[in-house]
Order: sequence, then structure tokens, then C-alpha cells
Amino acid sequence: MNAIDPGAAPLPAQRIADFAATLRHGDIPAAVRARARIQMLDAIGVGLAANAYGFADRALAGIAALGGPGEGTVIGRAERLPLRDAALANGFLMHGLDFDDTHLASIIHATAACLPVALSLGEALDASGEEVLTAYAAGMEVAIRIGLAVKGGFHHAGYHATGVVSHFSSAVTAGRLLGLTTSQIAHAQGIASSTAAGIQVFLEDGAWTKRFHPGWGAVAGITAATLAQHGFVGPARPYEGKFGLFDSHLQAHASEADVSLLDEGLGERWELAESAIKPYPVCHFIHGAADSAIALQAQITDVAAIDSFRILLPGPTMKIVAEPAADKLRPGNDYAAKFSAQFVVATCLRLGRFGLAELEPEALRDPATLALAARARCEVDPDSAFPETFSGGVEILLKDGRRLFHHERVNSGAGARRLDEAGASAKFLGAAGMVLEAAAAQRACEAVLSLEARPVRQTMRLLARA
Repeated sequence: MNAIDPGAAPLPAQRIADFAATLRHGDIPAAVRARARIQMLDAIGVGLAANAYGFADRALAGIAALGGPGEGTVIGRAERLPLRDAALANGFLMHGLDFDDTHLASIIHATAACLPVALSLGEALDASGEEVLTAYAAGMEVAIRIGLAVKGGFHHAGYHATGVVSHFSSAVTAGRLLGLTTSQIAHAQGIASSTAAGIQVFLEDGAWTKRFHPGWGAVAGITAATLAQHGFVGPARPYEGKFGLFDSHLQAHASEADVSLLDEGLGERWELAESAIKPYPVCHFIHGAADSAIALQAQITDVAAIDSFRILLPGPTMKIVAEPAADKLRPGNDYAAKFSAQFVVATCLRLGRFGLAELEPEALRDPATLALAARARCEVDPDSAFPETFSGGVEILLKDGRRLFHHERVNSGAGARRLDEAGASAKFLGAAGMVLEAAAAQRACEAVLSLEARPVRQTMRLLARA
């Protein structure tokens, strides 16, 4: 029995499926394709850098133990794994440092939600670079529109939004690469509705599970698309149906979701180009405040002169990056520090920067930073433009009674302040250089930026470690 009635009005999953099934490379505006390459470059770069950290070795050891050897490339590594395990590993690496792009209005890491499938399945199918970019673009639009439709509701209900949407965007990406029909891609979304998850309890102790979510979505997406390819039937209304995604995952916020946003403007308005590339390896919610702290740091000759300071943050983000204050003041590990506005802003006030080095163990224990963080108070920003941008501000009270204030309505990396190809390339080379020789990193950069010129297998070979 087919769960989708061909005579009925198209449902959201069908309209999404039709968009993905019929999309062609030439349908994507040249400017959007250019932005797609930049965002792919960024995610691959931070994925390469993740290999410099111990968590990557431990995760890859577990993934390899489950899957055994295969043919799939793992970026920045010599191991080759079976398809789904390679996608899992690549998703884990791309999101492992929380330094990958964010679509601000949908509050998701869109590239991590679909690029692992695009690369790994594209490699397995010997797809062209054009086919991979097209599938990536389709997955990006789907991921972003699910995030837009729920209006931050996943976060409010305790779910990691990227972990949830990655199952659907990965299923659509995989379906596009496999050449599935509209009906099959609709079924794939329905199948993915039974796997989509990802809870935010990692915020309590800085656990590693958030890193795992996009890769697990990639595994689920490949599985869902392949099952649909062979006739497996999924529910027709995975998003808006009774006990569908919105009902089950948004809970008290279900009535706030706007189903029309799932497919509004698909193929006409390209949201992927609005994703923001991170200049700091911390939760994007903190970026406006970090910008403000760095701007103020130039005016302070000695942080000992600071009596106290206020951090202004978007109201809906307070529970994620500012509370409970006792835990945020002394983050126990690098991942907890990424979600501590107090620690990040204190570091920026001291050093005028925040990079990967500021998450090293000695930086987390630095007594001067911790003492300064203890003088922080987080408050809701009354002038926030959230969620369009992640605004933030800092007000400093000096011991001599003077007050210094700076506010950024548009955080760096977003909107008119977004990184261009040169800026993204510089970030890539710095990140990739942590695990690749300089010449190899340069070749990888050039290959990703010219992805469409060759089969993706050739590009993937340049992303592996010899």
C-alpha cells in the first residue's frame, strides 16, 4: 500500500521532494553556487582541524571498531571506512569543534547537516562535483526551512536543532544523489521522522554528544533514502501530522510552528547563502558579545581596573550560554567553555581574541581569566536583533567609576560582515594546517573551491591524510 495519495493536494514533504528531485545545477544562481563552495570549504577546514584533538581519535576508534575497513574517505585521516561510517565520521569531525557555519534565523549548523552525506555518498557513487554541490544545495535549503518553521522551538523543548534537522536534510541530499523520484524522496523524509533526535543534556557537563549528532543524521539519511529507493513506505506527513515532528518534538511550542515555511520560496529564494561562517570557535549565540568585548579591550590598559561587567545576550539564548551561572563561571572542559558567555567574554576582554588556543586546558584554568569571569553578570539584551543576527553587548564598570559600553547589532561573520572567499580561505588554511602540510592544505583549498570541475572522488583524495 502506498501511504501517499497521488490525487491529493501536495503535502509539505512532497513539495520538498519535488524540489530536490527536479533541481539541476544550472537552476542554482551562480552567486549561490559560489557561496555554497565557500561554506563547504569552511566546514571541511574545521573538520580537518578537529583531527588535532584527542576526541577525534577516540571517536574514530569506536566508529572503526563498529564498521571495519571500507572505501570511504575520512577527511584528514588515513582510515577508510564503509559508506555510512565514513559519513558518520565526517559529520562528527565537521561539527566537532563547533566552529562550523550557522544559519542564524533557523538556528542550525546547516552545512554539517547535509555535507557529510553529499561528500561520502557522492564519493561512493563516483558522482561529479556538480552533482554533489546540487545535492548539498537541496539539503541546505531543507535543513534551513525546517529550522525556520519551528522558530527556535527545538531548542526550547530541549533538542539540539541541528541534530534533529540533519536526519531530514541528509535524507533529501542522499535521495537527490541516488536519483530518487519525488515519491521516493517524500517517503525518505517520512522514514527519517522515526530517527530524528538529539537532546541538549550535553549542556550540563560539556559531554561530547553534540559533536555526534550531524553524523548520526547522515547515517539515518542514507539509510532512509536507500530504504525508500527499494520501496519502503514512510508516513506522508512527517512534519505536520498528528504525532509528527512538530507535535512530538516541539511539545508546548508546537502551536508556534509555521508549516508554510517548510517549502516557501523553495527554488526561488536561496537561504543557504545567508549562513554565517564563525570567526570564533564558540556557540554562535555569544558572538555579538565577543565582538563587543574585543572592541572594548583596546580601551583597557589593565583588566585589574575592571570592577564588574554586564554581558547582554539574546533572551532566548540565556539558558544555553549563561545559565546556571555557577557552572558557566568555571567551565570544566573545552566544550563547556564554548557555551559559557562569561568565560568567552572574559577571555576576549583579557586578550582581545578568541581562537582554538583559548580552549586549551591551560587556558581554561587560567586564574586571571577565571577571576575576571567571576565579575560578569549576564542580562537580556533589550536591543537584540535575534534571531536575524546574534546581537550582543558588553558594559564595563571600572574601579574609578567610569563605564565603557559597546554593542554589536550584527555579529561578525553575518550579513554584511560575512567572510568572503579570501577570508574563508585564510580560515581554512589555518585550520587545515593543523593536520596537513602547508602545500597539501593549499591544494585541498583550491580543490574544494573548484569542486565542480572534477569527480568528487578526486577532491576527496586531497582531503585524506597519507
